[in-house]
Amino acid sequence: QRVMIAMALANEPELLIADEPTTALDVTVQLKILELLKELQARLGMALLLISHDLNLVRRIAHRVCVMQQGCIVEQADCETLFQSP
Repeated sequence: QRVMIAMALANEPELLIADEPTTALDVTVQLKILELLKELQARLGMALLLISHDLNLVRRIAHRVCVMQQGCIVEQADCETLFQSP
C-alpha cells in the first residue's frame, strides 16, 4: 500500500484517490497507512478522496462524507453531522 501511495504521489497530484486503502491489512498497518495519508494531505495541501466501507475509518479521517447506494449519492454532510444523525 505504501508503494502504491508513493507511486500516486510521484506526479504531485492535487487530489489523491484512495480506494479502500486499508482493506486486508492488520490493525497496526491500517493505522500507519491512515497516519501517512493524513500527514501527506497536511504537508502537501492535497485533497484526499477516500473510498471505504469501514465507517470507523471514515469517522477518523474524513471531514466531509458522501454516502452512496447503488452508485448514487444518497446523503452528504460534514462528518460530525452525518454520524450524529445518519
